[in-house]
Amino acid sequence: MENVEWGEYQIGDLFEIHSSNRIFHANNVIIYPNRVENSYEYIVRATTNNGQRGYIKASESEVNDGNCLSFAQDTFKVFYHKNKFATGNKVKVLKPKFDFLTPINAKFIIATINHSIERLSWGTGSDVKMIKSIKFKLPVKNNKIRFEFMENLVNKLEEEKIKKLCIYLKQNGLDNFQLKNKEQQVLEDYDKLKWKKFNLKELFGESTRGKRLKSEDRIPGNLPFVTAGEEDEGVSDFIGNNVKIFSKNTTTIDMFGSAKYRNYEYGGDDHVAIVHTENLPMNVAIFVTSAIHKSSHNGQFNYGRNFYAKDADELNILLPIKDGKPDFNTMETIISAIQKLVIKDVGLYARDKYKEIYTYGKENKIDNVKDVDGHVKYENSNKLNMVAEEGKDYKLEGE
Repeated sequence: MENVEWGEYQIGDLFEIHSSNRIFHANNVIIYPNRVENSYEYIVRATTNNGQRGYIKASESEVNDGNCLSFAQDTFKVFYHKNKFATGNKVKVLKPKFDFLTPINAKFIIATINHSIERLSWGTGSDVKMIKSIKFKLPVKNNKIRFEFMENLVNKLEEEKIKKLCIYLKQNGLDNFQLKNKEQQVLEDYDKLKWKKFNLKELFGESTRGKRLKSEDRIPGNLPFVTAGEEDEGVSDFIGNNVKIFSKNTTTIDMFGSAKYRNYEYGGDDHVAIVHTENLPMNVAIFVTSAIHKSSHNGQFNYGRNFYAKDADELNILLPIKDGKPDFNTMETIISAIQKLVIKDVGLYARDKYKEIYTYGKENKIDNVKDVDGHVKYENSNKLNMVAEEGKDYKLEGE
């Protein structure tokens, strides 16, 4: 990348800017969360989820061809769309003037365009003339755009990220996302569970209060320092001060009654109460944290009335029971099942992407391996063989 030569282009040099074949207003259509018969992706001015807001029904003549980009005219986000799609208001369609737009190099092109327009914000507005004039840079050689280089780079970056994701999933026990029989059963029997109120102090002893540490008095370090707030899970700083260190596997409740599970050691200020769940198994502690949050975070605590440790000692929470006592085994199984359901899509994505990389290496393809559409996938087969060999150590389960 340090030696790459860059050429500057305007969007209008490489793309034709069109209005959608038809504009669908959200209040006039039924938006489906999943694809149904005769439906298409509904692209709006959203800045996340590839601009997609579900699916809508439309005729083929009303939607736009795939393999092009969308440009949100007032939120200033560009996305790639492989398949045909419908749009809402203020979304332009960017059709390539060249024959080499692929889902892979589109990621590179979009990244450079979005980098160029990140200074623009809601309210600025744009029209076709403005969109055409937006400048961005692409790698070139001998005055020609290096589409193959872009594909190779994106594939290499994706390969590295997928490897790290696979390693993370395995190291944290998240690589097997198939529900066990008891996990499936506890979800099916959830409505049949018996519940009982328990007092936090009786369960876990007196809660502890953190100590105030002003921003200007904090010394940079490695200890997470927890304060009130939702951003970054309430971790406002990393400090090196000599403060009381609270155990991992505990629960914090901030001044607004928001409870969070902590799987690491940390310090806390005086607006944070610590519930000592450290002797519970991790999944049980997570379940208890959820029960605490449900009881404490109902709007009863605010700037006028803060939540303190004494409030935690008086707090009652609902837990599933067996023989009149907290059923910790059931709690642990419920969290284990939910965790697998939540991570399943991530696991499937990582598994399938890694399989793609693993397969190319295992088949010992020649240099400049190409996919079924003829696009370059990887530069060097030796690297792929190395990946395939390493894959034996952290190949995902769940098939």
